[in-house]
Amino acid sequence: MKILVTGAAGFLGSHICNELLTQKWYNGVEVVGVDNLSGGDISNLQEKTILEVCDCCDYNKMLEVMKGVDIVIHAAANPHEGLSVFSPHHITKNIFDASVSVITAAISSGVQRFVFCSSMARYGEQTTPFTEDMTPAPVDPYGIAKVAAEKVLETLADVHGMEWNIAVPHNIIGPNQNYTDPYRNVASIMINRNLRKLPSIIYGDGQQVRCFSYVGECVEAIIKLALDREVVREIVNIGPDSGEITIENLADIIAEETGMSNDHVFIDPRPQEVFHATCSSNKARSLLGYEQKVDLRQALKETIDWIKASGPKEFDYSFDLEIVNEKTPRTWREKLM
Repeated sequence: MKILVTGAAGFLGSHICNELLTQKWYNGVEVVGVDNLSGGDISNLQEKTILEVCDCCDYNKMLEVMKGVDIVIHAAANPHEGLSVFSPHHITKNIFDASVSVITAAISSGVQRFVFCSSMARYGEQTTPFTEDMTPAPVDPYGIAKVAAEKVLETLADVHGMEWNIAVPHNIIGPNQNYTDPYRNVASIMINRNLRKLPSIIYGDGQQVRCFSYVGECVEAIIKLALDREVVREIVNIGPDSGEITIENLADIIAEETGMSNDHVFIDPRPQEVFHATCSSNKARSLLGYEQKVDLRQALKETIDWIKASGPKEFDYSFDLEIVNEKTPRTWREKLM
């Protein structure tokens, strides 16, 4: 069996590739990865993964790498939900256009099954916990692009006879996460700042509510969506529905674990940020045997240890903002991270 993972050198993609090559799953599986290395790192991958450095928007290249592939797990994305309000062209290109390119190449190449990694952003401001039967109502270009890509996948796959599943992971944390990106990954941003003896920066009053997912548990569920022949044409939330925490309390725990004070810096809220975002995982428990074994503090400790070992770093502001005005967060306009 040949499995193609897009975004293979990134956070989620690298864990999927590495897990597929463990004895638990490995039974003659060939894992091929593609990544443009805009946010990932080759060092995240085991040597057994065959990596093609290319862009998912390059349809002809996708056709090349898709030869002989049985299953595609599409994890590649620019997962910048908040930033998509200020760089919508770049973000939607690398969500929607890239996804359509990969989906089309998969169907053209006779791929049997396609797993699309979507986002909790699909739900928007609806009543929590979000459930899979809710009509998507995204409030930002990132979420809109994810939902549009979902619909293209469902339509084309059903027309042309390709099996599909959609995973909806949310707020994943763990080793390999990009911690120098100032626009995403709130926990890793806070950890990187605290390890450099800088206080956490919090948008708004910090009472936004989230649940955080340990990457290993998300990966196992996503692989089951790829390999379980009985589970098909399903949309499944992947992540815990217990352990709700405010962003301020998250910052408190990270400060405690890194030896910092909890003297956080509060700044203006970000436009279009969903205040309360948690998902039900009942469907994942029923279909995939999902269970949360790693609690938030343990997941944060593993992330902290990995960032310590890798070395705290300055944030990378090389990504250009497309819209800069009084609504653009000061942290981004003035590069305050």
